[in-house]
Amino acid sequence: MSDTGDIDERFEALTAQIDERERRRMSRAAARESARHPRPRRRRRLRNAAIAVTVLLVAAGGFVACRPDVVDQVRAAVSERFRGPAAGGTTGTDEPAGTVRAEPGKASPFDGSPAQGYADGVKGLVMPPARAVGGMSRREVSAAMRHAKDLLAASHLDRRVLMGGRPEKLIRLLDPEQRTPFVRGLKAPGKKGEHHSRHWVTSLAPGSAELDTRTVKVDGETRLSAFRENGLRGVRVEVNYLFVYAVRRPDRPGTATRLVAHSVGVVQAWREGDRLRFWVNEWNGGGVAPARCDTSDGFVHPSYPDSWDDAETTGPAVDPYSRAEDDAPPGTCRRLTSET
Repeated sequence: MSDTGDIDERFEALTAQIDERERRRMSRAAARESARHPRPRRRRRLRNAAIAVTVLLVAAGGFVACRPDVVDQVRAAVSERFRGPAAGGTTGTDEPAGTVRAEPGKASPFDGSPAQGYADGVKGLVMPPARAVGGMSRREVSAAMRHAKDLLAASHLDRRVLMGGRPEKLIRLLDPEQRTPFVRGLKAPGKKGEHHSRHWVTSLAPGSAELDTRTVKVDGETRLSAFRENGLRGVRVEVNYLFVYAVRRPDRPGTATRLVAHSVGVVQAWREGDRLRFWVNEWNGGGVAPARCDTSDGFVHPSYPDSWDDAETTGPAVDPYSRAEDDAPPGTCRRLTSET
């Protein structure tokens, strides 16, 4: 039998022991009172319900004085039925079973690393004050920096892209002349000389990792300069940022590690008639660490402390938190001087 049914039975037993003659007398009095004050149906039902409750409370009050033991039984049943989660009952919230709450004072996965002091997400993409450069107004230069900032966010902070999804936001930000080859490079990388577009973004290889926290730590700088190329004149926006992620093996909390993506890129902007054009001249150089060097699918394959040795590492070791630009040949995959 359910707990609710047990409570109902005990409550009925309680009311059954009230003096029947006293209940009939009080019910007749309530009926006379109702007849003297007619009300519309809805209000009458409410009033009668209130009177009935009053009658029951008055009668029960007299019974409590005589039979406190029965009341104690009902109280115990109610307490057992609605006790809190500490006693094994329900939480009373909409949280699904198995919901894990953050532990107060739990250490951040970035503690103890340089990333501890970095800004969170887009707050770390700080642009310098806009100024007129390369024959462009301050307003136009500001638009160019805003475009570069949006490109960075779409490449490294879009959760869908980070988990291996299609970089839709980045595609929309590209110049139409760059958009078509970029999309082709996603569908058929390396075919007919197409570049591997996935290298332009930070995307974890499907099944290789999951985020240990949604927070991404960001630090870096943007520099402005003028350019003149092929008869064009405008502003050159150079970005140099670190994006630090906390990742782990899928369903393996004990394998958490920090992953550092060094993004170096150049966006050029110039005026063409009455509109601005933005061109990504270089993008997402610098590499990711610690990541496997023995893969070529364009995705990031994190290297965990328990991963097997990677024989494809080349060149001298590097500091994963250094933003110094590297003049190593394309395709170089370095070892690290320290853990992330």
